[in-house]
This record gives sequence, C-alpha cells and structure tokens, in this order.
Amino acid sequence: MRTVEKISKFLGAYFPLLVIIAATAAYVNPPVFRMAVPFIPQLLGVVMLGMGLTLTKDDFVAVFERPRDVLIGVLLQFIIMPLLGYLLAVSMNVSPDLAAGFILVGCVPSGTASNVMTYLAKGDVALSVTVSSLTTLIAPFVTPYLFLMLGGKFIPINATALLVDILKIVIVPIVLGVAIRQMFNTVVQKFVKIVPVLSVLAIITIVAAVVAASAARLASVAGIVAIGVILHNLLGYLIAHFVAKRVCGMSEFKARAIAFEVGMQNSGLGAALAMVHLSPVAALPSAIFSVWHNISGPALAGWWARRTPDVEAIKQGPSIKA
Repeated sequence: MRTVEKISKFLGAYFPLLVIIAATAAYVNPPVFRMAVPFIPQLLGVVMLGMGLTLTKDDFVAVFERPRDVLIGVLLQFIIMPLLGYLLAVSMNVSPDLAAGFILVGCVPSGTASNVMTYLAKGDVALSVTVSSLTTLIAPFVTPYLFLMLGGKFIPINATALLVDILKIVIVPIVLGVAIRQMFNTVVQKFVKIVPVLSVLAIITIVAAVVAASAARLASVAGIVAIGVILHNLLGYLIAHFVAKRVCGMSEFKARAIAFEVGMQNSGLGAALAMVHLSPVAALPSAIFSVWHNISGPALAGWWARRTPDVEAIKQGPSIKA
C-alpha cells in the first residue's frame, strides 16, 4: 500500500502536467487514443464508483445541521456557472457546438477536487464535501433541464436522454460504491487508497480521448476555448466568494468552500455527456476545464493559506478580510 500511496501522491502533484502530456500525445497521434472514446462513460463510472466508496453518512450531516449554508452552496453552483457559461458562449460568438460545450460544463455539478482545495485553503471542508456530494446526487434532475433551457438556443437537446445517462454513469456507480462499502467495509478500507489513482488515470484518459476525437479542429479553436475556460473558472471563484461572503453574510471560512464548490466543475461528466450527446468539439471546454481548474485551484488555495496564519480568525464572520 505504500507504493500505492506514493503513486497517488505523484499523480496528484503532477496531474496537470500529466494531462497536458497525454493531451499532446493524443493530438499528435489521434488514432491510438481515439480507441478510448467509446469507453468514456465507463471511465467516468469508475470515478463515480470511487466517490461512492468514500462516501459516508457524515458527508451529509451538514444538510441537517447547517441547511442554509448547504442551500446557498447548491443554489450558487447551479446559478452562477450555468449563467457564466451562457454569457461566455454569447459574448465570444463561438460556433453552436462550442457554445453548447461552455454551457454544459457550467451545468454539471461540483468537482470532487474542490474538497481537497478547500482543505488546502483552510476553508470549511465539511461544507465543501456536503455541497459537492449533494450537487452530484441531484445533478440528474437539474443538469439536463438547465442545459435545455440555456443551451437549447444553440443546439438540439434531448433532456430526457441526458437524465438517463447521468443516472447510469453517475448515480448508479455512486450507489453501487456506497452499497459495497456498507457490505464489505473492512475490505474496502484496505483498498480505498487505490481509488484516487484509478480516478486520476480515468480522467487523464478521458481528456486524451476527447483531444484525439477533436484533433482535426483543435488547432483552430484551442485558443478561444482556453480563454473561455479560464474566464469561466476564475469568474466562478470570484463571484461565488463575493456572493457567499458579502451578500449572504457567510464567514471567510465558509466562503472559501463555496468558491471552490462553484468554480471547480465535474468536467469529466461534461466531457462524457458532450461526447455521447453533442460532438467531440463540444467536449473540448470540459476537457480543458479538467486541466485548468487543477492549476488554478491549487494556486488559489495556496494563496489563501499563506494569508491565513490563524484558521479560527476566518471562522468569525463576514467582517474578516479575505
């Protein structure tokens, strides 16, 4: 298991670089990586199964102990990022498939990496875990119809088919993971450390597959997609933090958690849905988001952590400066 831990730390530390290397290889030699395209839903299912294996009832305690905080996080996640995706699509005047891609990555739930970033930033980890878990579980009933409402202007959307696919590739694996943990908890505890390794490898493969599938058009759209993704992510952090702290009166401790919950997306789900229901080009915003938010997240978390010598100080209220 020590070997697994070392591999996990290595993959975590160099994840963005490894994704860039894999994406570059996929662009140079698309046929090799294109073979993974049909398996993208299954790869994401592995990630979601891993999430289910790590979930416990404690992850949802905040729903009952602090319902207002959780509700704020969930609402901001499904308001800020979808609207930003729509505004970016309109203002950047991109093609319909790219517009749909920007909107789709905004409509998916929070990314699980947000929990780690919140911890590193000395934010409210319990709130972060609850919000990301809850947004993932309600995504089948929110994401398809948000996407239909905002993305239907650009491209035909079958919301029912999206709902069914999210249930299959997200909810079923999570429920299966939870069930396995309940029935075989002792065994799961022995092997749970391998989950991050499998998840990271799955995401790297998904990104490479998307790049390979869209290699023919990538050169002409990469710049605009990168700009859009960076703006989407950074504005998500900024607006969520501002609204949580200044409008909703949350402490800095909680506002940091909300910022990461909103700014970091389950881009693997966005890529999987785009590949199945839209086009490889529509999956590019999600694929690039996977790389970028794993660069911006640690950078923001590190900056916040350096500015916070005393964690207790930022738990007190909205008057504390960020």
